[in-house]
Amino acid sequence: MSHHPFAVTVAMIIRAGERFLMVEEWQQDHIRFNQPAGHLEPGETLQEGAQRELLEETGLAISLEQGVAIYQFEAPDNGTHFVRFTFCAEVPEPLTTHPQDPDGDIIRCHWLTLNEIEALGSQLRSPMILASFYDYLAGQRFALDALKLQN
Repeated sequence: MSHHPFAVTVAMIIRAGERFLMVEEWQQDHIRFNQPAGHLEPGETLQEGAQRELLEETGLAISLEQGVAIYQFEAPDNGTHFVRFTFCAEVPEPLTTHPQDPDGDIIRCHWLTLNEIEALGSQLRSPMILASFYDYLAGQRFALDALKLQN
């Protein structure tokens, strides 16, 4: 049996009317677009990780409302197996962002329509981005209390 790296990631869909919050970032010497997202860190819950990533990448502290879906994806370039937990929240209007990115890879934040996001094509960081927007818009949700922390 071969061993591949494994990563647990968290992501947030933040909606304001017909616009969604996206992060423009440097990844492997390319500009990519992603939802506010990142790796779960030791000692934090999935919800804490999602809110930390949102705060770091956008400067926004928004409460999670629901989960959207859990995705599995194997990166074709390096074989990393990702399990991505996507959450969502809505705000009444696009908010001003102030990235506090400790890694220095965030360029800026954008509030984009789904058509604008789809038009980014290969600039999207992964196929999980559009999949999660489509699931979100189809009404797919799960309650946050479905996620259990065992001590």
